[in-house]
Amino acid sequence: MHQRNSGSFTLPGEAGYEDLTLELAERWGVDAIRDSDGTQLSDKILSSGYNIYSTICLIRSDNAWAKKNRDKLQQNYLMSNPVISSGNTATIDLLKGYFKEQFEINGNDDPKVWWQVFDRTTGTEVSKDDWEYNSDTGKVTIYNAKPWHRYTVNFLVYRIWEAISMYNHITNGWGSREHLMPLDPIYPETQAFILQYLEKWLREHPHTDVVRFTSLFYNFSWFWGEDPNLKFRYSDWGSYCFTAAPYAMKQFERKTGIRMTSEDFIDHGLYNNTHNIPSKKHRAWMDFINDFVVSFGRKCVDLVHKHGKKAYVFYDDHWIGMEPYHKRFADFRFDGIVKCVFNAFEARKCAGVEGVETHELRLHPYLFPTGLQGEPTFMEGGNPTNDAKRFWMNIRRALLRDPVQRIGLGGYLHMVEKFPDFIDYIASVAQEFRLIKSLHENGKPWTASCKIAVLTAWGSLRSWICSGHMHENPNLDLNHVYESLAGLPVDVTFISFDDIRRDGIPKDVKVIINCGRLDSAWSGGDHWKDPDVVTKITGWVAAGGGFIGIGEPSASKFSSQYFQLSHILGVEREIGLTVSKNKYSYQKENMHFIFADNKTTLDLGGEMDGIYAIDGETAVLEANNGHVQAAVRAFGKGRGVYLSGFRFNPQNTRMLYRAILWAAANEDEISCWITDNINTECTWFPHSRKLVIMNNGEENETVHVIKPSEKMAPITLKGYELQIIEI
Repeated sequence: MHQRNSGSFTLPGEAGYEDLTLELAERWGVDAIRDSDGTQLSDKILSSGYNIYSTICLIRSDNAWAKKNRDKLQQNYLMSNPVISSGNTATIDLLKGYFKEQFEINGNDDPKVWWQVFDRTTGTEVSKDDWEYNSDTGKVTIYNAKPWHRYTVNFLVYRIWEAISMYNHITNGWGSREHLMPLDPIYPETQAFILQYLEKWLREHPHTDVVRFTSLFYNFSWFWGEDPNLKFRYSDWGSYCFTAAPYAMKQFERKTGIRMTSEDFIDHGLYNNTHNIPSKKHRAWMDFINDFVVSFGRKCVDLVHKHGKKAYVFYDDHWIGMEPYHKRFADFRFDGIVKCVFNAFEARKCAGVEGVETHELRLHPYLFPTGLQGEPTFMEGGNPTNDAKRFWMNIRRALLRDPVQRIGLGGYLHMVEKFPDFIDYIASVAQEFRLIKSLHENGKPWTASCKIAVLTAWGSLRSWICSGHMHENPNLDLNHVYESLAGLPVDVTFISFDDIRRDGIPKDVKVIINCGRLDSAWSGGDHWKDPDVVTKITGWVAAGGGFIGIGEPSASKFSSQYFQLSHILGVEREIGLTVSKNKYSYQKENMHFIFADNKTTLDLGGEMDGIYAIDGETAVLEANNGHVQAAVRAFGKGRGVYLSGFRFNPQNTRMLYRAILWAAANEDEISCWITDNINTECTWFPHSRKLVIMNNGEENETVHVIKPSEKMAPITLKGYELQIIEI
């Protein structure tokens, strides 16, 4: 088939390394060159004939203006470390434990109006008459305290060092380079300055073809600590903590009639993290911030277009309020979106965004000395080629299911000079990507006839995302489920409990997956106390639907059940409340369709213990020390499947696919376009009659592909190899 030898690749260039930049641009088939945070492009690179991406972060664009307008810096609430009172007074050092180069206490906005002090032992607020703030010491003194009670202070801080600049500064050893501060565009004065700055910047960058916003205005929440053993105190890629400012809260109250307090952001110290079910008040605040970010962001994008340039946005860093799966995202009128990716579900997260023409993946490893967890990468002890292979192997699974238009790298290009094998490998990745991209031009790949709906409290707003990257939440079962689903031949959608209440279950959905821990946003928590939700799902399964529950699906401490859908799942969990209740004695089922490809001991990661079968209608497929690990059950015309956990690996990925087909009563489709070797996968493109077979590991593998009518001749694949066969 025709292979494109160039294009669709963005290279990070670097002044001082012009020859290397242009050499690799030719070697990797580059059509665009970009700058990165901490690098510049020289005139030789700018005039080389390639498209030029220029990176801009508007909220840290002019540190001189920020220094003169410190009251316009972004703010957030912090909760102090708790103090146990030993007498009638207690003193709390507000910033104790926090990284003081990141935060500065805001005493300008009246603490008695905007702060709160709580007795966390009783859960009640301390009267404002019973505490005082000393701006000289940065401490709060509480009077009339109760001995041995636990007290905390919710207080406002300015962010005096922007988090991403701080991370890059420290990671890359920028020494005495100036600390950049983040401006808050919620203020009219800041908006006027930003638009003026952007206008001037656009005039001064005539060579720029694509303005790459990094990202927009509000960073995901990232609180650093002063203790090296707790370097990062809190990190949540979906949290709105950094949007808090008294001015914004006043605007919100005028618009909605809702008054925000410090505790609405602190949330008992949970900071409204993405793993918790969002309250209606928090969702209203999110919508308010989203409306502002879209409206002001659109002004910035329109300015870029006025100068004849394209506007791309980076889907990380300052993406809060941007919400690419929000109904208003298309209103930005971005030309492209860029997403840094480590794995498959992140690639799907980018590919599925609507309202932009170009989707671009920023591959890892970044061209930095170390990785995100401090591990050596482009330095002694690192092996960036192996890292790149591991990442690409997962990413391409997703790209075969849902395409993007471009890929690229970021960082300091000179880092690759000592790693010629990395240079060679990226050349092969670029070619393989172009080949995969071309396969989608004639039509979509084959998928099984069973659409999947992942049910969470967030629904489609957080499609393909829990929070952060896989390596940041390695024990989150749903991330692992997403990683498997991202490369499977099934259509996936995302629904919320509110969707079910309002519209019921979509008619084209055949299987619902609910995965998570008790009270998490992913499992659903109190949503399962709603009889409307339970009865609608129950009736849907009885009519022929399939329900797959993983971990603590439908869990809620409510009524006589723990799993509110135990009648469908066929299992319950012992949490210490029903110890006196005898449990049903079962015999494991030796053979089942779902486990037909399992060759090794079942490994589901951090599994739930105490899982037991409710009666003889439940078929237990696997158990460990008396705890059920996998079970199935018929319910009316439908089916339920339970797994006590999930981890992404070849065996579990195949098992999940079989579970989906079984739950949908589509077992026959296991003989359609599948490999008989779980370390390999295939994708069939019916319109072009192309079959893609790939080896997902580093060892050589021999595989047969099973077509709907026959088993094909054996094929041998080298480690990580991809082959295309025309049928």
